[in-house]
Amino acid sequence: QAQLEESGGGLVQAGGSLRLSCVGSGRSFSSFALGWLRQAPGKKREFVGAISWTGDRTYYSNSVKGRFSIARDNAKNTVYLQMNNLKPADTAKYYCAADLRSVTDWEAAGDYHYVGQGTQVTVSS
Repeated sequence: QAQLEESGGGLVQAGGSLRLSCVGSGRSFSSFALGWLRQAPGKKREFVGAISWTGDRTYYSNSVKGRFSIARDNAKNTVYLQMNNLKPADTAKYYCAADLRSVTDWEAAGDYHYVGQGTQVTVSS
């Protein structure tokens, strides 16, 4: 059974950094675009960013652009989310996702082919 598993969440002070990892298992995700979503308590799930299957294209939401970056290692079936200059508004559960659509179509998408169970990120002020 194919699945994605996130790790690396935790508690960090505002202005700090965290790196999330997401490992795929059960199949190769090298042909999928990979990305990250997040959901804060009481809010709808929102798109954070995505990277193309080749790794040469990325797309980010305006709220994280310039602070977050996504990278992938197809040999390890892994995608990363580097988060810098974190703000309390970034507090949320972060989910890894995989889908075949273009990265520019992710933000408007309502669902994704695969979504992990999530990892909590809490940013204190």
